[in-house]
Amino acid sequence: MTDEQILAEFRSADALLEGHFILSSGLRSSRYLQCARVLMNPARAMRLADELVARIPAELKARISAVVSPAMGGVIAGQEVARALNVDAMFVERPTGTFELRRGFRLEPGQEVLMMEDVVTTGLSSREAIAAIEAAGGTVIAAASLVDRSGGAAQFAMPFFPLIRLDVPSYQPDALPPELAAIPAVKPGSRAAI
Repeated sequence: MTDEQILAEFRSADALLEGHFILSSGLRSSRYLQCARVLMNPARAMRLADELVARIPAELKARISAVVSPAMGGVIAGQEVARALNVDAMFVERPTGTFELRRGFRLEPGQEVLMMEDVVTTGLSSREAIAAIEAAGGTVIAAASLVDRSGGAAQFAMPFFPLIRLDVPSYQPDALPPELAAIPAVKPGSRAAI
């Protein structure tokens, strides 16, 4: 799939939003990709996950024995990528503010894992999820996301495979361009801004 074909999947799901958005990082943006909408159709979710998995080198893919995603946004994406890899899917969640494996999920010591996100903006949630996976005994050998909107700023200690990279500017709340400041801000994501 080309970048335009991937964006067409988002557009057809009304998942590429325009306005004034508060991102989970606290930053502001004029565009927002609502991955929950693009993933609500199982056939579309399957196409996107299959495309992402096809981009992971075979030798790395063969080592992945589980996919772990941060809840809430990464759960469906992680499930679909795990399906495409034919491995188990798990997720970390924040019952007390810090990611952890719960619900009986467990990793064997040294188990090689792919950490799967929906959207990466700053990489903070991804790094927190990676730390939780490693605290639970796993070894994260690759990270992936449907969308990387970090502009190259999100860096990881392992290979990172985004399905698409978008250069969408984000701003501090006190440094908005006038056209964005004139629009009421909305918070479409699942986590309170930090």
